[in-house]
Amino acid sequence: MALSRFWLTIILVSVTYILASLFSGNSYSIDYVVNGKKDDPLVKKEMYLSQLSVQLQDTLQKAKDHRVSINDSLYILDNKIVRVAVGKQATDGILPTAKNTIFDLLLPLIAYLSFFCGILQLLIDSGASEKLAKLLSPVFVKVFPEVPKNHPSISYMTLNFAANFLGLDSAATPFGLKAMESLQELNQDKDKASNSQIMFMALHAAGLTLIPTSIIGYRAAQNAQNPADVMLPCIITSFIGTIAALVIVGIRQRINFKSASLIISIGTIIGIIAGLLFYITSLDIIRKNHFTNNLSNVILLVIIFAILLYAFMREKYFAANDKDIFSSFVEGAASGLSTGKRIFPYILGMLVAISLFRNSGVFEIISGWMAKLFLAFGVSEDIVNALPIAILRPFNAAGSRGFLIDSMRTYGADSFTGRLASIFQCAAETTFYVIAVYFGSIKVKNTRYTLSTMLLVDLISVIAAIFVAMLFF
Repeated sequence: MALSRFWLTIILVSVTYILASLFSGNSYSIDYVVNGKKDDPLVKKEMYLSQLSVQLQDTLQKAKDHRVSINDSLYILDNKIVRVAVGKQATDGILPTAKNTIFDLLLPLIAYLSFFCGILQLLIDSGASEKLAKLLSPVFVKVFPEVPKNHPSISYMTLNFAANFLGLDSAATPFGLKAMESLQELNQDKDKASNSQIMFMALHAAGLTLIPTSIIGYRAAQNAQNPADVMLPCIITSFIGTIAALVIVGIRQRINFKSASLIISIGTIIGIIAGLLFYITSLDIIRKNHFTNNLSNVILLVIIFAILLYAFMREKYFAANDKDIFSSFVEGAASGLSTGKRIFPYILGMLVAISLFRNSGVFEIISGWMAKLFLAFGVSEDIVNALPIAILRPFNAAGSRGFLIDSMRTYGADSFTGRLASIFQCAAETTFYVIAVYFGSIKVKNTRYTLSTMLLVDLISVIAAIFVAMLFF
């Protein structure tokens, strides 16, 4: 309910502000809100060519694309009419967003879902999921006390956490959706999020990451001296967020943390991270980039190979249940297709709301107020300049990524702002997107305290990112 009201409020406030800007004369046109595309020039006024100075007329007519930039204004000549634009559009308008959601997001997502759900079906039908769940049950029953031992959801959650850990976003989503579907089978109230689902979502939001491959790639593209120098800060920040999520939800759900298996598991994770970091930091830049770029993909291929090999070894088990390996894969892929169709309306509604929010200018107003507030309290301008990434990240990954790249271009990839922006990008999850997609896939309407918890975890991660960045840089 809280999420539904939040999106409704965003849309109503954004539309109200857009219409008020038009009728007050602050906006020349609001066509961009409906039909515009990201980075298109924002037209502030139009005039006839004859109204310009003779020199500017001559320059516009001779220009190859009939465009001339003067200070912050862009003059565009089109059939003796000159459009004067200032600034660029923040994101696509409503109609391009609806179109691009299908072609750029939904279709690739359905492809990922179909493939990985097919692999996961082999995990189930071969009996491997039961063995994996049995192996991990001693830990998961402490964190998820409502989930029975050996339940398939344990396997799916494990694979989701592993994919996030390795920076494999395309694989993490299908595993996470299957985990939510499996947990929904245990849910007594199908319209309300269960304790286990809330815990899973909070841990997912924390996004414990070992290899932030995308961040390293963005920094390399912006000519950072050492693109991977934010790797350790990203790991530490995401680990703090994960522990915060575990503790916050655990206290609310009265989970007993006095468990040897849980302590050993957390200690093991810390040991693995420390060992890998020790090895990675001993490499030079070329070997470091080569290792980090390949490790996650190698592990993903090993997981796929292991599932297929185990399924091949269990062919008789498939036959005993009137199945074969290929038909099992097809069955899983079909379920992935159905899941993609089911979550599409949730994704579309969310992205349209974000489009209105960004293009209305309300986001810039809010972020501007926050920047002034932080500056008033003596927060460094280097930190304030990176805050738009932290503010936008829970709403939209593409938008925050655009801010990240812009901050590195403006302040430098190796500046404190550029590095902090990079850590912000991997320190928080696209909270609203994740909640809409994951709960939408199982048609849960009442998410209880999931949203507030995930936003609190995001805030803790952002604060941790600032302190870690100050410590390292």
